[in-house]
Amino acid sequence: MLLLLEVGNTNTGVGVADGSRLVASWRLTSRREQTPDEYGVFIQGLLASRGIAPGQVSAVAISNVVPPVQQTLEWMCEGYFGVRPFTVQPGVNVPLAFSVDNPREVGADRVCNAVAALALYGAPVIVVDFGTATNFDCVNERGEFVGGAIAPGLATAAEALISRAARLSRVELVAPPTAIGRNTGTNIQSGVVLGYAGLVDGLIQRMRRELSGDVKVVGTGGLAAQMREVAASIQTVNPNLRLEGLRMIWEHARG
Repeated sequence: MLLLLEVGNTNTGVGVADGSRLVASWRLTSRREQTPDEYGVFIQGLLASRGIAPGQVSAVAISNVVPPVQQTLEWMCEGYFGVRPFTVQPGVNVPLAFSVDNPREVGADRVCNAVAALALYGAPVIVVDFGTATNFDCVNERGEFVGGAIAPGLATAAEALISRAARLSRVELVAPPTAIGRNTGTNIQSGVVLGYAGLVDGLIQRMRRELSGDVKVVGTGGLAAQMREVAASIQTVNPNLRLEGLRMIWEHARG
């Protein structure tokens, strides 16, 4: 079995693939201060909850956008699973053509999204990834990653707003019943949630004009299902898109 570790700034995805099938997945909070032992014991506990023994893991693939935890993850893989992990290196070991200024500066998470979206939905395709940042990852009709856009994530934007405004407080990031808020909470929800729906739809509209063909739009990330309800441009949601892309990249590298 293949253990998949997809490390983001806010969340870490953990998955297990048996061949081409993802048999288990979890979404955890990313913690930069964890030791190899903490990672190892915790991940072994997750596997045990699904009846998977550590000895069944024959390989580990890592996608990581938090450089300080890379060595910790490598030590954990060697100490607890007895394997040297494969790590995604954009522009080096991924089955994706790039048409950008510097392929190596593209985040591993964006590459995993693009690889999976291209394989599962075809080109051209745009992935909207709702995480710490809201990433727009674009693949043209020739199957080339051509860039996209990066905006602050919904939670990131809301936290910044509340931290700078003394009389505003945290609210649940859900769509309000009307665009015109009737109290402070629904005002914030309208500005953040519905405002981001407008941001997504507006950027997708512009990007569609710059890409040829029938452009598919896929949402992923923690708030993707919720945002699909208010952003008309999102056609489908795949919460495990990055894990699927990581599996595909590892399979390509293995040959």
